[in-house]
Amino acid sequence: MARYNIAVLPGDGIGKEIVTEGIKVLKAVEEKFPGLKLDYTEYEASAGLYARTGVAIPDEVYEQCAKADAIYFGAMGLPGIRLPDGTEVAGEIIFKLRFGLDLYAGVRPIKLYPGVNYPLKDRKPGSIDYVILRENVEGLYASRGAGTNLRDEVSTDTIIITRKGTEKIVKYAFELAKRRNGSPLDGKSRVTCVDKSNVLRSYAFFRKVYDDVAQNYPEIEKDYAYIDAMTLWQVQRPEFYDVVVTENMFGDIISDLGAGTVGSMGMAPSGDVGDEHGLFQPSHGSAPTIAGKGIANPLAAILSGSMMLDWLGRRHNDDAAIKAADCIEQAVTKVLEIDKIMTSDIGGEATTAQVGDAVAERIASGK
Repeated sequence: MARYNIAVLPGDGIGKEIVTEGIKVLKAVEEKFPGLKLDYTEYEASAGLYARTGVAIPDEVYEQCAKADAIYFGAMGLPGIRLPDGTEVAGEIIFKLRFGLDLYAGVRPIKLYPGVNYPLKDRKPGSIDYVILRENVEGLYASRGAGTNLRDEVSTDTIIITRKGTEKIVKYAFELAKRRNGSPLDGKSRVTCVDKSNVLRSYAFFRKVYDDVAQNYPEIEKDYAYIDAMTLWQVQRPEFYDVVVTENMFGDIISDLGAGTVGSMGMAPSGDVGDEHGLFQPSHGSAPTIAGKGIANPLAAILSGSMMLDWLGRRHNDDAAIKAADCIEQAVTKVLEIDKIMTSDIGGEATTAQVGDAVAERIASGK
């Protein structure tokens, strides 16, 4: 029996609500797959904690996250609670974990599920199915906390692109493309490099390293897009994409745009992974305006749990975990397509708990 220690960080706003549903579903697949066991330990790291104590993530919590087999993350940050430099507290938590644990690959699936209200006309479920690979520990965000503000007149931040860091994320992208089924448009496996290499040397270097790594994957098609054009093509021809790889800030931006094309941030799971550690969370924020109302969409959190199981399974050669991950994905699809149980952001009337219950029941029934 495989047994995994999961550090749970519910965080702020709707974090507790969606994590509750995510764990409900994870426990359902534990029952379905007796060879899988997850032990959960909840820790506090949040903007709320910072407001009370001046510390967003205590050292002992960070240490427990580092020891865990995986981290299951809710939502962090509250707009009114900020650091002295004006930035939000959520960065104190997520960036400490990303940079400290070298979670260099931000994995952001963009998938159109059946039954969901979405803004792009003439698209069918399955016609949008790609993954954005965001380099997570370099780029412009590497300047966080280290930029300059001179006399409150001039402020600068510096983008950091290294060969080693770029090679790691690009290799991850090509290896992921090998495991996928290719683009929904033509079935071709391709990796799209998104940059601004026509203007900035740092991005020209990113593209050069991409080309160097791509030589090792001749069976996978190379593709390129400037970031401004990419935001257009994500709307006009999303079915073309398979795997997209880009710098940190660009990845942050296009991930949210991609989520919008498939209906909601509530449909956007993510994983921040490295060679030794993995953190899994919905891509959306803490949504304090709807916290406690029972209307938050838990599917991004539930699908992030599926990603966590898949990552654990591949890392530990655990077939039960991989099958459990797929079971969650299939259950979500059936709840949306057949049961039509969904929250208001994607066209339904169900509560947060009702969606979680429906997914868990689908798993339990095996139908």
